[in-house]
Amino acid sequence: MNTLLTAIMFFTRIPVPKNLPYSKELLNKALRFFPLVGGIVGGVGAGVLWLALLVFPLPLALLLSIVATIFITGAFHEDGFADFCDGYGGGMSKERILQIMKDSRLGTYGTIGLVSVLAVKYTALLSIPIPYLFMVLVSAHIFSRFVPVVLVFTTPYIREDALSKAKPIGNQTSVTSLIIAMLMAIIPIFFLNWIHSAGIIVACTIVIVLFRSYIMKRTGGYSGDVLGALQQLCEVAIYLVIVALNHPPQL
Repeated sequence: MNTLLTAIMFFTRIPVPKNLPYSKELLNKALRFFPLVGGIVGGVGAGVLWLALLVFPLPLALLLSIVATIFITGAFHEDGFADFCDGYGGGMSKERILQIMKDSRLGTYGTIGLVSVLAVKYTALLSIPIPYLFMVLVSAHIFSRFVPVVLVFTTPYIREDALSKAKPIGNQTSVTSLIIAMLMAIIPIFFLNWIHSAGIIVACTIVIVLFRSYIMKRTGGYSGDVLGALQQLCEVAIYLVIVALNHPPQL
């Protein structure tokens, strides 16, 4: 329970007990519940969408749903994606990339990247039929948070403070945590159409392989911002796969 609450505390703005114990082991174990936290976030998004549809048209209801998911996470992953775009877009060396990502200011690459990913996410979701949209929202938030756990398990941590004794959350995980996260992530997507489920697994596999190859070439590993960027890319990839499989060719 402490591990779960630690994950909720770190990845969302949901209040947790003030006497929650702190340790490096708890922080690293918390990654196993990353997909479960995604289920909470996706559930909030689906709930807000359902309530908003009672009084608003779909475009506005969907926008409110996306805003709710951003609010409950404190834009945690969106901020990571923007920093990733700034760092990897503007930095020519590993040191410069890490330096840019530490800067709290939002640059041109980050602004364009963030606007683009939110626009694609919104437009893709708008193309999914309403009855199916609720399950897609929850499943995408869950599965997209499993992929970063795989990256942590397979990739070295390269933040500048990685050489210090105090290391932040997400710099290592165990086989047990990986299996737990995988089980949490796999189960929900099989409530979707089986073709969509297969497409999601294939798409996210392609994303992580290409993404890992890119960051290894540029910096030799990952940082916290990189994990946020990967989550956002996988979430968008899931929506795009479902829309593509549902949408007839236009040519």
